[in-house]
Amino acid sequence: MAQAKENPNQGSIIGYKTARQLRNTYGVILGLSAVAALVRYFKFPEFSLSLPANLLIIFAGITFIWESLRFIDLYLNKVFPYERNLMGRITLQLFVGALFGLFTRLLIFYFGEPYFPVRLDRLFLATTWVVYALLPGAINLVFFTVYFIDKWKEALVQGERLEKEKAQVQFDTLKNQLNPHFLFNVLASLNSLILEDQQLASRFLQHLSKVYRYILQHKDQNLVSLQTELDFIQNYIFLAETRFSKALQICVAVNPECRDLQLVPVTLQVLLENAFKHNVIEEARPLKIEIFIENDFLVVRNNQQKRRLVEDSNGQGLENLGKVYQYVANRSMEVVANDIFFTVKIPLV
Repeated sequence: MAQAKENPNQGSIIGYKTARQLRNTYGVILGLSAVAALVRYFKFPEFSLSLPANLLIIFAGITFIWESLRFIDLYLNKVFPYERNLMGRITLQLFVGALFGLFTRLLIFYFGEPYFPVRLDRLFLATTWVVYALLPGAINLVFFTVYFIDKWKEALVQGERLEKEKAQVQFDTLKNQLNPHFLFNVLASLNSLILEDQQLASRFLQHLSKVYRYILQHKDQNLVSLQTELDFIQNYIFLAETRFSKALQICVAVNPECRDLQLVPVTLQVLLENAFKHNVIEEARPLKIEIFIENDFLVVRNNQQKRRLVEDSNGQGLENLGKVYQYVANRSMEVVANDIFFTVKIPLV
């Protein structure tokens, strides 16, 4: 049978997940013990030994109570977890803790009171019952708080992971939808070129193969350099300009010093295809697209020539792309539209 691997973060004291948590807990216990020892030494000298002896005794007592209550907490996690009945679990743990505190007080004063240097009055003895009943409740509140904070952190991490996975799936779906649509159009163009200009058709086919080679090589990568993406998009631009001829004008002006920055692969293809899909492209009204850098953003801007009817569009392409960049770059993608231009700004990493 396969053996369970030992967790390297497991503390040496039962219930502590990390050494840091162990150090923090005993640091708090030591601090409380030091305060209690000083108060006892200076305010109740008749009950006090030397200051180091007071500190040792109080530290041992608080540690015993703390670890006993932690053992109860861990045991209840197994037999009566919070998920089964939250309020029932909290009530049970507070009740058991109060019983433990009262039992501890009974043992201490039953066996220890005969050895106290002075006789204790009834009011003080009654107060100790209250203190020992409430002290476990205060410690258990610490355990409850730690539990809820851990659950809150787990929920945040889980939610972020699920949103990231969802965004990646949406972007992958977008690319998978884009590729067949793009392939249909370029094959139609290639068919016309074969009949009209075989040499141009050969070049067209070579650029098409480079486009799909890039997609296959980088489909599993989260990021590529801007230079790599620009080299790829030149092949795509050749196909698009061959397809649309003078009806399409694309200008790429990117500073060389920015080309080591990174972005999600196929981003430019998604944005260009989005512009083709939503705008009229005619020689009398050419679609003009600019690609340039502005304040660590890659900007893709086209003149607005909206189609009245857009086929095969669910309106979520840019939204999905924006979600991917929100997680990959931890910055938002910006979309600015007016009557003249439609602009998308991609945060570079």
